Amino acid sequence: MAGYNHAEAELSAAVDEKAAPASIAAGAQLSTRPRKRGKLSHSSRDTWIAKQVAREIETAGAKAFLDEAEVDAGADFEEDILEFLERAHELVVLLTPWALDRPYVWAELGAAWGRRIPIVALLCGMTPSELQARPGTPVFLKKQNLLELNDAGRYFGQLKRRVQSHGSRKDGK
Repeated sequence: MAGYNHAEAELSAAVDEKAAPASIAAGAQLSTRPRKRGKLSHSSRDTWIAKQVAREIETAGAKAFLDEAEVDAGADFEEDILEFLERAHELVVLLTPWALDRPYVWAELGAAWGRRIPIVALLCGMTPSELQARPGTPVFLKKQNLLELNDAGRYFGQLKRRVQSHGSRKDGK
């Protein structure tokens, strides 16, 4: 978003009772059950990639939120981040060499870790070994799911199954 030194992408992955109904597909019925919500964190240099990740998350059935499109100029950005993190079921973080220098990325990782929600790190421009060997990398991140961006399809498939499972429980199936 213009006016901010960073661009964090919010992705819905916690159940939000106020969430919009699921979208209507050809021949599908409108569902009013809440959508799964998650959060996507990234550096502003990675916005294009983050938009592609958000699109895949939407395709999996979760609600994607990108702050540059959703947060109003002048809004209490930090409060919005905390509010999304409080409702998130998981955090997806796009880790690139430059994202590692972004304070908001680290703050969001810490908040997600403190809430004990799953953290999935999508790596671009580094391998899991390179991240794990980097001085200052928190131990909790070294133990998390570290996926190279080219392997992100595995995460999207797992997310789709979780979203479908969540919907089946809500519908009583």
